[in-house]
Amino acid sequence: MKNLKWGVLIALGAIAFIGLLFYNSMSYGQYRVEVCMEFNGQTNCRTALGANEELALRAAVDLACATISSGMTDSMACSGKRPQSIKWLKGK
Repeated sequence: MKNLKWGVLIALGAIAFIGLLFYNSMSYGQYRVEVCMEFNGQTNCRTALGANEELALRAAVDLACATISSGMTDSMACSGKRPQSIKWLKGK
């Protein structure tokens, strides 16, 4: 009987933990944006999610710059440029 009680408590704790993870993941991606960056004659577009507009935009810029720049210096120079285009998307 004591083992059953612990099993129920562990199962309820696991369900609560999974629910918390699901809730956090759903609230994280409230903003979705597609950004196109141009650097050294190359253009790349990427989409990102964020909890707010600033985080979503920063993530999309960093992702777009990652494939068209090489090294930390180029990456920082690319990320510091104004995006070629910014398109806010609905939903996830």
